[in-house]
Amino acid sequence: MATIQSLEARKAIGREARERAKRSQHAMTGDTDRDPVALLQQNSTGRVEALVPLRYGRMSLSPFTFYRGSAILQAHDLAGTANTGIVFPICGDAHLMNFGGFATPERQLVFDLNDFDEVATGPWEWDVKRLAASFAVAGGHLAVGRGAIGDLVATAVLEYRNRMHEYSQYSTLELWHDIVTFERMIESAATEEGRRLVVKTMEKAAGRTNESMLEKMAVQTGGRWTIQDAPPALFHPAGPNSLLGKAEAWANTDAWQGKLNAAFDDYLGTLSSERRALLSEFELQDIAFKVVGVGSVGTFCLVMLMIDGHGKPLFLQVKEARESVVARYFPADGPAHQGQRVVAGQRLLQAASDAFLGWTTGPAKREFYFRKLRDMKVSAEVERMSNPVLQGYARFCGWALARAHAKAGGKAIEIASYLGNGERFAQALTDYAFAYADQNEKDYETFMRACRAGKIEARSDEDMAADFRV
Repeated sequence: MATIQSLEARKAIGREARERAKRSQHAMTGDTDRDPVALLQQNSTGRVEALVPLRYGRMSLSPFTFYRGSAILQAHDLAGTANTGIVFPICGDAHLMNFGGFATPERQLVFDLNDFDEVATGPWEWDVKRLAASFAVAGGHLAVGRGAIGDLVATAVLEYRNRMHEYSQYSTLELWHDIVTFERMIESAATEEGRRLVVKTMEKAAGRTNESMLEKMAVQTGGRWTIQDAPPALFHPAGPNSLLGKAEAWANTDAWQGKLNAAFDDYLGTLSSERRALLSEFELQDIAFKVVGVGSVGTFCLVMLMIDGHGKPLFLQVKEARESVVARYFPADGPAHQGQRVVAGQRLLQAASDAFLGWTTGPAKREFYFRKLRDMKVSAEVERMSNPVLQGYARFCGWALARAHAKAGGKAIEIASYLGNGERFAQALTDYAFAYADQNEKDYETFMRACRAGKIEARSDEDMAADFRV
């Protein structure tokens, strides 16, 4: 049995961490003496070769999309900074677009972190810095004034501080059961405009179900559903539009199907018995390759279409899990299987997780995790937000990140003690966010010069889609 430390001892740990990393030191950007293009190319190793140009194409759209796809750069840089020594599984990529709404298994709409590809044990402040810098980068992209950007960053960080103090008073079970619902967001919204947007988002989420996706993504022929190709974003691995290449051997042979069946059986073994019973009510109809996001482009990602006895669909996403950029620059113990790492981290950080979360090892020894595809999932449309609404969104992100950290680490008391009641940490992170936004701009310019010089190839979705038009 674990030995429980006294509250005073835990507060002392937080105060002592200020000696290891003074709060003012968090303004430092870290080790930025590196070649961003070389690091991105390293991070592309092992991805689908034909899709790497699409990854770079999506990153090339703006400094903000570049930031979203370059978590490896910030992890590298943060490794050169002082850290508090207070570590636990962190998100690893907590930028503002990796928060959003989704349905819990009980069909409750919640706001939380929703991307865990980079989850790993690391210093909690790395997540806060990733979030703070994302608001500075996005603010610049949206032509928000410098003063307003500073307010956005400070709002997110101060909300994180305030909520962490609040969570430091919670009992273990109170904290474990806390959840940021959309109803609570409406109650805490500071403006009427913000409240209306939350309500509108709830209405939008209600229509984003697996059933609504079925006829958009698939066609029924002879009583069987087939996913429609829409390359480069969606295609059959062994079909005429495949971008996987001959080396992946995605032929529809009995041997290959057998490997997929074995991988699915292994996945079932990571689920609880009632989840396995639930999935036994569905029959597999089709499997396709689906390109998602910015940072994930080129990794293996499949979508499985399954149908129950009433003809209703279930879409499962099967996503490749690679080494976390956090683990690369902050070595720590964790699951050896990368899919298990993602699942374990997501279950710890989220207030309520996908009922179908599990992991497996697929053909060619690639490691994967499973989750339900787009279940009432909604993301922020920051380009359409006014400054007051964007500030409200910053508050919600700070709140959700504090809740995730408090639950996953069980160290709300230590972090709250470290942060204190003043604004020293918030000021340091505001300075950091501006400095890192400048660094991101430099890295983006270096990246774009490499694209123009032909050192790396960047192609848009539209350009690649044209390859398949007759």
